[in-house]
Amino acid sequence: MQTDESAIPQSDPFTLFEVWFAEARESEPNDPNAMALATASADGFPSVRMVLLKGHGSDGFVFYTNAESRKGEQIRANMRAALLFHWKSLRRQIRVEGPLEEVSEAEADAYFHSRPRGSQIASAASDQSRPLPDRQVYLDRTQALEDRYPEGDIPRPPHWTGFRLSPRRIEFWQDRQYRLHDRRLFSRESETDAWTNTLLYP
Repeated sequence: MQTDESAIPQSDPFTLFEVWFAEARESEPNDPNAMALATASADGFPSVRMVLLKGHGSDGFVFYTNAESRKGEQIRANMRAALLFHWKSLRRQIRVEGPLEEVSEAEADAYFHSRPRGSQIASAASDQSRPLPDRQVYLDRTQALEDRYPEGDIPRPPHWTGFRLSPRRIEFWQDRQYRLHDRRLFSRESETDAWTNTLLYP
């Protein structure tokens, strides 16, 4: 059985995330930036789905969505969420929890227009999470946008935006033999507080 000390350093969690994320980009077969996003409605009903991390740093973790979707409505009703990164190739997980804030219009514009034109059209044409009577209805809407804007960027819909999770808890998990997994939790009370960290029983 393994008896060595923790392999997860007591460094700044954002620095450690960057190291693990870089290794995941090298080893994961696709979408190393995929993460499970858990939200809850105002009355506490949870929901989870996969989204893509589109920005990260010491100010938090950013993703984009249609704010009129089910997840968007839950976020607006309860501005707290949790993220989970699972990199099977590395046998690692990172859990992140904290409050959310909406990104600026300039940030949302910049990311929306950095996407492929087809993705811009698909997002603008979609009433995400709402009933679709027939797939052709959606395809007709995308074609109408292509006809309306034959060149250049598609205007960003005002309800298409991004959110930044400012973490209060970040837990790093490393698989170890015989289920002697390695877990280290970083936590802080507010964005301006220093991080504390501790090992957790697996």
